[in-house]
Amino acid sequence: MAAPLTGIRVLDLTRVLAGPWCTQMLGDLGAEVIKVENPERGDDTRQWGPPWLKDENGDETKESAYFLSANRNKSSIKLNLKSPEGLEVLKQLVRESDVFIENFKVGGLAKMGLDYDTLKLLNPGLIYLSITGFGQTGPMASQPSYDYLIQGLGGLMSITGKPDDEPGGGSQRVGVAISDLTTGMYAAVGILSALHHRHASGEGQYIDLALLDTQVGWLANQATNYLIGGKIPQRTGNWHPNLAPYQPFPTSDGEVIIAVGNDRQFGFLCEFIGMSHLSTDPRYQTNPDRNRNREDLSKMIAAQIIKQPSDYWLNGLPKAGVPCSAINTIDKTFANEQVQARGMKIELPHPLSGTVAGVGNPLKFSETPVEYHKAPPLHGEDTHRILSKVLGLSEDEITHLEDVKAV
Repeated sequence: MAAPLTGIRVLDLTRVLAGPWCTQMLGDLGAEVIKVENPERGDDTRQWGPPWLKDENGDETKESAYFLSANRNKSSIKLNLKSPEGLEVLKQLVRESDVFIENFKVGGLAKMGLDYDTLKLLNPGLIYLSITGFGQTGPMASQPSYDYLIQGLGGLMSITGKPDDEPGGGSQRVGVAISDLTTGMYAAVGILSALHHRHASGEGQYIDLALLDTQVGWLANQATNYLIGGKIPQRTGNWHPNLAPYQPFPTSDGEVIIAVGNDRQFGFLCEFIGMSHLSTDPRYQTNPDRNRNREDLSKMIAAQIIKQPSDYWLNGLPKAGVPCSAINTIDKTFANEQVQARGMKIELPHPLSGTVAGVGNPLKFSETPVEYHKAPPLHGEDTHRILSKVLGLSEDEITHLEDVKAV
């Protein structure tokens, strides 16, 4: 059956990661995504290498792995928005589209007559989403930003990393641009919600989405710990502020994570490691008790875990009802039989390399499966097709646009 968003057309004027992550998800769900790119350089991340995709001869291309990570299932059109003809082409595309998503600076598109109030006159059902660092309002609205800054400003780095008094202590950024990625996911949720509203009412709408708002919004339990408890959360390294034991433990040949989420699992753990008495000890009987006495408890558990190799615990603890896992490098993650069984590595045909590897979408629909039909596009590779098939322009009209450098 067709993917769930088949028939929806998205105009994507975003660069880097938050917006492209959103539109890649929409493309996976069947939407037609038209990526509008600057004719000279395209998306900024096309230059964010190495590593670079290698062609069929093993030579490096100009396609960066970073760009490839967030731009499958899209068509690319080169469009010069500084030219009157280029602007007119974009407005024609707006008339034929359902969603318009951009991450220009606040007011940037308004100067070109591409703000929501103007475009909704062309297409009253248009859903228009803007992604910025700080939103369209407030004292910081005009400032540029990147994920790294938002991780710091939004409080994430204050709770990530080892405590200051431990070796290697200090704030740490998360290893992927997590504020960008979560903003992209919120963007997809917002667009799907607006599409549902439009289906009921016939009305489009404007969505204002900020990286900072997103980052603050998903501080989740750490934010509520502060708002309810009044105590500022601190960096705790690899142990959990609300659960114990919930941390890595050294084994005789490596390290495993043991994550006890309730008192029953704690009892299973104590029995498996030969320390059943701990589960009835008043100091450790409940999770609040274990939190208060986590240091002594973790030392006793660590003394048992280190006696056996990792495989002993990885095989035995889950069977005993205790969550336990390895700490994998990314190569081992993709070699994991569960990851392979779930189809999380994909391959798509690519004009330069034959095929290109990518990471699969985690959504598994029973009736309308995710589609992987197009590798991340070469810069402007679909320009002629979009002008011809979507807008119905003649060869002479397309040649004129090329001559005046509108495309």
